[in-house]
Amino acid sequence: MAALHDSSLNRRIFLAGLMSLAAAPRLYADEARIGKLIAESRSFPSLAKRIDVISAALLGKRYHANTLIGGPRVKEQFVVRDDAFDCVTYVEVVLAAARARDLPSFEAELRAIRYRNGAVDWRERNHDFEAWYERNIANEIGHALVVGSTVEVKKSIRSPAELGQRKYSIVATPRTVLLAHKDQLADGDVMGFVSLRPALDYYHCSFVIRRENGEILLRHASLSHGRVVNERLETFVTANRVRYVTLFRPQDKAA
Repeated sequence: MAALHDSSLNRRIFLAGLMSLAAAPRLYADEARIGKLIAESRSFPSLAKRIDVISAALLGKRYHANTLIGGPRVKEQFVVRDDAFDCVTYVEVVLAAARARDLPSFEAELRAIRYRNGAVDWRERNHDFEAWYERNIANEIGHALVVGSTVEVKKSIRSPAELGQRKYSIVATPRTVLLAHKDQLADGDVMGFVSLRPALDYYHCSFVIRRENGEILLRHASLSHGRVVNERLETFVTANRVRYVTLFRPQDKAA
């Protein structure tokens, strides 16, 4: 009976620990690892180089959808994971770390990138990538990059229903134009892939990485590969029948 009592007590302690973790205002997989990546990258003055270094350090990390916690009736948690990502959270964590001086400023950067006005609230989260794109231009995290001619793609989004209908006019670059002007891409550019489905704005996003030989790679958290990978631009756009993209160039904080 004593052993059973100890087992039950241990189980209650374990469950209490889980409940405590779920209620925490922020959740880290490994706080020290993020801080180390920030410190190691600060020796590079270029934001593009810091994005390259930090994103490369996370190659091979597994793909995991729905890592964020919150909902219309569930309190939003400020989640930071460096062990698993979807395509957007990978871009967010890398970009925030590349712009940050230390762990506290990383938190502020990530809040600003993920939420409107940095407010950790489900309704303020950038649920649509077009909202992510527009808001992070407005808050000077980066700016729109235009290469060649563009087209306008109109979208009307209704899901999740609690957010109401959102209408977007996306200024997009056709695939043929992108490939013809790929020499204008730079390390750390964020490429968004516009969906052909009428009620979905984008289906994926990725960092751009340039090799010394001029080859363009996409570095992204890939559902099909199950992890963060490097993939040739031409391979990805052909395999996924990419039609339109948008381009976002991150910018460093003003001195």
